[in-house]
Amino acid sequence: MNKKLIISAVFIFFILIVPVCAQALTHVVQSGDSLWKIAVKYQVGVSEIISANPQIANPALIYPGQKVNVPSIADTKALETEVVRLVNVERSKQGLILLKENWQLSRVARYKSQDMINKNYFSHTSPTYGSPFNMMESFGIKFSAAGENIAYGQNSPQAVMVAWMNSPGHRANILSPAYTQIGVGLAKKSNGTCYWTQHFIKPY
Repeated sequence: MNKKLIISAVFIFFILIVPVCAQALTHVVQSGDSLWKIAVKYQVGVSEIISANPQIANPALIYPGQKVNVPSIADTKALETEVVRLVNVERSKQGLILLKENWQLSRVARYKSQDMINKNYFSHTSPTYGSPFNMMESFGIKFSAAGENIAYGQNSPQAVMVAWMNSPGHRANILSPAYTQIGVGLAKKSNGTCYWTQHFIKPY
């Protein structure tokens, strides 16, 4: 198999009661703001904001008028969102409900893609985070069903979706009626190789 076009899928059902480098935006703190509220506004992680602002001594204390650097990964998010759109095109063909893009799940997927680059592996089991399900839970993602698709070497959303849809396991995740939300994470190796992760969940 051509290692430049590698894909893999995993899924599980539970029945229970660094990220891409980017330019930064500047947010001027308003009354009532917190780093969490800023993170939600710009759909980035609090930890990424903290890393981008070493001048903030206490992340729990920010003040009106203070300037906060917010990492911007608009180009990466656009490609991830295109994958989500293509997933929903395929689901609509089958009469399935469309998946809602979950930015927090995309953040986890992006970490997984970057982790595969950083640790030089291609597997559903991360030496850093463990299984996809343990990883999601460690980031506070709650679910009753979950799945993961991974791939590397495809240079566009269209190419990675063709690869996944031509593989029975990946196609099963993409077209599963069990899921209601999706997150897509893209990271690029220094040589330009794209690593892709899809996370699927059904929240409680």
